Parts: sequence; structure tokens; C-alpha cells
Amino acid sequence: MSKIVLSHPLFKPGMDLLKKSENEIIITNNGDSNQIINQLKDADAFILRIGSIDSKAIEQCCNLKVITRPGVGVDNVDIDCATKNGIPIVICPGTNTVSVAEHTIALIFACAKNLMESYQETLKGNFDIRNKYCSVEIFGKVLAVLGFGNIGKNVAHMALAMGMKVIVYDPYYTAKQVEAFGYCYASTIKDAVIVADFVTLHMPSLSETKKMVNANFLNWMKKSAFIINCARGDIINEEDLYEALKNNSIAGAGVDVLCTEPMNVHSPLMQLSNFIVSPHMAAQSIEATTKTVIMAVEGTLAVLNGQKWNAVCNPEVYDTKAWEKKYTHR
Repeated sequence: MSKIVLSHPLFKPGMDLLKKSENEIIITNNGDSNQIINQLKDADAFILRIGSIDSKAIEQCCNLKVITRPGVGVDNVDIDCATKNGIPIVICPGTNTVSVAEHTIALIFACAKNLMESYQETLKGNFDIRNKYCSVEIFGKVLAVLGFGNIGKNVAHMALAMGMKVIVYDPYYTAKQVEAFGYCYASTIKDAVIVADFVTLHMPSLSETKKMVNANFLNWMKKSAFIINCARGDIINEEDLYEALKNNSIAGAGVDVLCTEPMNVHSPLMQLSNFIVSPHMAAQSIEATTKTVIMAVEGTLAVLNGQKWNAVCNPEVYDTKAWEKKYTHR
């Protein structure tokens, strides 16, 4: 029997699958590895939904055989330290692609049609909000897709079907590759942003992408343009975004992620009528979540059984002596 620690409960299909495994399951409702270190020290697996695990904690967890992220983001795990200690980091690629893409499109519509302010004002009895005349059509507008991974591709495909013109920037794609999909290609971020009516972000949180959307970036945007973020909160400099929105330097923003989560309701951004936020729920559809938690649990159990599970962010871990040592008894 293995001891599996969860930062938070999984969606029911995942919990049901875990319980069938007849392992010891501990739910901490806390994702700060240093605060739950006593539970982690003798854990065989850590399923991390919300929170982080750093090198300080990993080094103290000599029994830990697998860390699992029910998603694809691993910026909250010290990958190098985990690899050095022979710990595969299980991820769940592809399970939420459609869901996040659809949420991105939903935010585009919400921004374009001024849905949130109109809804809030209508509840107050302000029927005249309809005469603000700030709703815009999406058809024929230019969408800049920054990041052309699976989610970016799906967003571009959906946008094209709605009659939008799509321009793509991704340093890992050539003009020929992008144009083969039927989209325009931008050789620089600026080239994409300056022509866009909507800018949508689809890249991971890396040293080169953190606070990439800053005052300079926002100054490239049209005054009538909107920015959408369903990727990672720290890609945007929130202070600069606030200034741009407050001063109407851009038309609006729709985001599913912020630097601080759960979101701070006292953030100045929350006071703006041209800012729309959802609680990091883009990947939380019933369909996507079911696929994600099942993959997460299956990957966790496979690694605990000594299998070289393919869906890990650090496959080189299987070549380390540290990983081999954990399974010499098998």
C-alpha cells in the first residue's frame, strides 16, 4: 500500500479511481509543501492541484516517487530538483485543450459585447446601459494568437469559423507552417499586436514570458483592442494593465488567470468596468476535468508501480540512478 497525499480533492471520477486502488489517501486542503511537510515526508505520491512544491520540501521527501499535476502547468514544481531525486512529474496534456479554447472565445464575446457591465447595470435597473454603444461585432476583426500550441491552434480554428482574421506569432513556427493552416504569420510579437482587434495569450510561464505584457506591449495595441489571457497570470504586468484600462488606452481585458489566486477581490482591476475575470476555470468543464483527473490518477498509480509513464514533463528522470534506485526492489 502506498501513501498518496493530495493538496485538494480531485473531481469525483478521480477520487473514485483513487479509492479503488486501495492506497492510503490523505487530503490536506493545502498546497504549500512547506506547511504540509509532515504529511509529505513519508508520502509515496503527491498530487498537487493548487499550490507549489519547492526544492526544500523535495529534499526532505526521500520516499516520494511521483509528483502529479492535474493539468500541464509545472511552474509551481521545482523540476530540476525532482529530476535529480528521481521523481517523475506526471502531467495531463491535451485533456483541456477544447475547454480552454472555448473559454477564450467566450471571453472574446463577453468583452466585445460588454456583457458584464451590461448585466450588472441591468440588475440595478439601468436599462439605458444599452445606449452606451460600446458593443462591437467580432466578424471581420483581427485576432492575434500569441502561442500556437494545441490551445492556440483550437482558438484560431474557432475564430476563423466565426469570420475573424487570424494572425499568429510563435517563435517555434515558420511562416510556411502557419500559412499552411490558413492564417497570417507575424515574425515579431509587435507585428501581431499592432494590427489586432483582439490579442489572446497562449504561452507558458517562463523567464522570457513573465510580465511580457507590460506598458510597452500595451502601447502597441489599438485603443479599440481587447486582450484575453487564459494562460498564466504572471505573463501580464497587472499594474500596467490597470493603468491601460483605467486610462482607456485599450478597450478592455478578459482574463481567467491572475498573479494571485484565489483572486484578490480588492485588486484595483476588479473596480474597472472594462475588466472581466473568471476564477481560473477555463479547464474546469465536466468533460475536460473528467479526462484530466483520470489521466492524473492513472499516471500516479503507474509510476508507483514502477512503470515509465510517458506523460511526464521530465522524461529524462527515467535515466537517473535516483529513479532506478527507487525501484531496485521490483
